[in-house]
Amino acid sequence: MIHVRSTLLLAFVAATTGLLAHPVPEIPVRSDFAEGGKASIKVEIEPRVWLETADQVPQMTHAQLKAMSPADREGLMEKVKQYAKDHLEFYFLPLGQVTPVFEWKVGGEMEKQLVADDQFVAVTGTWQTNVPSGIAGYQIKSSEKCKVGIYIHNFLNGKAIERLNVLFPGESSYVLDLTGVGGQAAGKMKGSIDANTTGGGWATFTNMMSQGFVHVVPMGLDHILFVLGLFLMSRAVRPLLLQVTMFTIAHTITLGLATLGWVSVSGDIVEPIIAGSIAVVALENIFHPKYTHWRLLIVFAFGLIHGLGFAGALSDLQMPENSLLSGLLGFNVGVEFGQLAVITGALLLTFWIKDQPYRQWVVIPVSLGIAVMGVYWMVERIVG
Repeated sequence: MIHVRSTLLLAFVAATTGLLAHPVPEIPVRSDFAEGGKASIKVEIEPRVWLETADQVPQMTHAQLKAMSPADREGLMEKVKQYAKDHLEFYFLPLGQVTPVFEWKVGGEMEKQLVADDQFVAVTGTWQTNVPSGIAGYQIKSSEKCKVGIYIHNFLNGKAIERLNVLFPGESSYVLDLTGVGGQAAGKMKGSIDANTTGGGWATFTNMMSQGFVHVVPMGLDHILFVLGLFLMSRAVRPLLLQVTMFTIAHTITLGLATLGWVSVSGDIVEPIIAGSIAVVALENIFHPKYTHWRLLIVFAFGLIHGLGFAGALSDLQMPENSLLSGLLGFNVGVEFGQLAVITGALLLTFWIKDQPYRQWVVIPVSLGIAVMGVYWMVERIVG
């Protein structure tokens, strides 16, 4: 019976080994409205977002782009255009849905010039338009079929709106109040727009809290496995609480420092170490099963690295300064809720198993499987 259970657990781990080995792609949309009705809307799309398993495919590099034939490049641009058309809806209220006329250009992320072969490629669409007189609001909707997050950055006269918005499939953004932007007639329509449309710190906090949770459950399989590695050392309340607290303190420190721009470490260094940390805590569960305070030092050190990994997810947002604190706090709280969800689920699944069979049936085989995944990811991230 033990052998069968162990085999099933290992088979499950092996079947999920390739999941989430690469950062999940997202789509930033930056819209700037100025007096007189001038507007600029930019959409940045990675050339992999339309794939069913986009999170299992590495980002396209400059070297790969250069190796493409003219026909393949043209096909890539057509896919990008079609994806934007199918998955993003733009609204000027009360006019209704509008059809942007984007000019598309291949370059680096954040419109950086492609120079190095290992730079990541992004396709940016820019729509320069004029907001008609009488327009009172602006809104974006993500389609039900869109499988990636849509990051909404709105600006008025070059100044970032405090509220940051991340859309999940099928969601609509808040309505940006454009009263007066399109001309004097717009002023008569102010009452048709919710007074809270431009939002604030609390709206950013709650939205980013959900984003932080999702970056752990279900998207952060590597972070999930690390937390499970902590759980498998001991189900006793004190050791578990101390480990999770130490991990939380550590990743909060580096998440904050990195997001504020005070610390910067390449993902090429951070991601392999995160994978290695998963293997280390899992192997320790097998070969050094007795909890000691040295475990806390190990967890703290690896927690610092995981914080840098979370910061990598936040860096893609390019959060404006007036949204930074509320967004950072919300994201971190969401991460903590995600960790608690993982631990709670593990407790519910195993509380009924007595200690001795628990170690034989669960701790050893699952820790072994987690270690295998950690080593696999570490090698993949180093050579990939």
